[in-house]
Amino acid sequence: MKLKLPYGISHYKTVIEEGYTYLDKTGWIQTIEDTSRYNLIMRPRRFGKSLFVSMLAYYYDIKAKHDFTRLFGHLAIGQNPTGNQNRYQVLFMEFSGISTDDPQTIEADFTRKIDNLLQRFLLKYDYPEQVGVQIAAANTPAGKMEALFTVQGEQPIYLIIDEYDHFANALLADNLTYFRRIMGKGGFVRAFYETIKAATQQGSIDRLFITGVTPIMLDSLTSGFNMVENLSLLPALNESIGLTRDEVEYLVRSVVGQSTLDTDALLATLKDWYNGYLFALGEKPMYNANMVLYFLRRFDFRSGAFPDNMLDENIASDYGKILRMFSIGDRDVNYAVLEELISTGEITTQQRRQFDFDKGFDREDFISLLYYMGFVSLAGEELGSQRFRIPNYVIKKLYFEYFKVEIERRNTLQIPTQTIHKAVVALALHNDIEPLRLEVQQLLQILSNRDFMRMDEKHLKVLLTTLLYQSPAYYIKSEPEMNRKYPDILLLERSPYAVQHQHLIELKYCKKSERQKQPQVWDDKRAEGIQQVQGYQQLPDIQKLDKLSCWVMLTDGEEVLVEQVT
Repeated sequence: MKLKLPYGISHYKTVIEEGYTYLDKTGWIQTIEDTSRYNLIMRPRRFGKSLFVSMLAYYYDIKAKHDFTRLFGHLAIGQNPTGNQNRYQVLFMEFSGISTDDPQTIEADFTRKIDNLLQRFLLKYDYPEQVGVQIAAANTPAGKMEALFTVQGEQPIYLIIDEYDHFANALLADNLTYFRRIMGKGGFVRAFYETIKAATQQGSIDRLFITGVTPIMLDSLTSGFNMVENLSLLPALNESIGLTRDEVEYLVRSVVGQSTLDTDALLATLKDWYNGYLFALGEKPMYNANMVLYFLRRFDFRSGAFPDNMLDENIASDYGKILRMFSIGDRDVNYAVLEELISTGEITTQQRRQFDFDKGFDREDFISLLYYMGFVSLAGEELGSQRFRIPNYVIKKLYFEYFKVEIERRNTLQIPTQTIHKAVVALALHNDIEPLRLEVQQLLQILSNRDFMRMDEKHLKVLLTTLLYQSPAYYIKSEPEMNRKYPDILLLERSPYAVQHQHLIELKYCKKSERQKQPQVWDDKRAEGIQQVQGYQQLPDIQKLDKLSCWVMLTDGEEVLVEQVT
């Protein structure tokens, strides 16, 4: 490996001084300064926000003045500084580590967090010891901030708050009532931000930069914090955080070096898995930075073998926690949104720029929340409404994993993941589809008795795909476009798994009542599926696939028939 990749490192000075690869984002400083003094930018988790604000902190910190040339001289901002470099005391805050398990302890944890951060700030900038005593004596977060601003003097402060909603999003999913209380008038969180607002009006805080995932918390604060400029959806800042295609290509070609690996194919794989985040229509979709760096750290560039897990467990854990937000509002409405997304790939609504929980939480709110979290991305606009799509394969996989959980919860059953995996292994290594057929049939029989869903080919595809996603053996494509033809499911080999067979599966559904009245309908559906598969087999893209087996899967909602088409 020719690059020293900063995976998991969000401390800017460490990245620069220890020779890690840094993709220059300093050029955005001028754009931010030209836009507003008090800014908020939202991006999905693990997207590179913390490294970005760490870079801002060193750029503006008066204590880092003598390090400016070493830290920034070789970068864009070092060649054209804004004039504000190294002129501030930087108050850096982040709100991780605050547990939401017990609402009784949240205020105490938040207060302790503020105190610790302020004490660190006082030591860094040589404030008198008595100031620390005054701050420690204040018993609320707002009181502690006011104590600082009272003794601050003439030196301006640049306040940076990283992941401002880290604890609030989890609280929102677990305890909406308590969330509204602490964010509403008289709540300790609202009082904390009202103090910050007052400090901007008084000149104590000269500049402010906040990062987070969703705008829900600041929206809930309403007039208590209404002076901040939301940069999240501005086209000019679409590429400021995250990785562009050019940046990913630079990393990949540097890692691969002079090997014989197919770099273009590798780039295409990374695009499928980690790209697709669009924050302004007409701009270029972005890659999740941490996901790409994780892959390149684990990628065997000598053999070309991919990591066993294409998603870092730490990132998967973060997204798993965020998925709890599916329980906000009407869970059945949210479930319908989820089902529509995974069955069609897109959904349309009017995007919410603000959330008002006093008016409830509806379908538009939920889809907009998914957008801010990175679970859907902009796909287009239709007469004032926005089209959203699942951004990439990682998010699609997480959706199907959660959909399995929802099926189990709603129907009081447990899908046997290990048995499903064994069925996929039989398909991959021995071309034996019978174990998978049995699993689909057994699950359909259980669900049909509980009136699980309005069965049709779309729902059959969702159910089968949900089962297939329980195994990592294949790269699963649902209705890929091929010369204006759309095979239902393609199971394609993916590194590092050496499967012996790839598969095309066409799905057909015949209502049980129709089959009973007109048995010929069943045979007609079977023949129709075979004819479609034979048409797919003539496509150049299908003919390129090695070791491909083609199948028709036919069901009436209870019985499942599978036939191979040769």
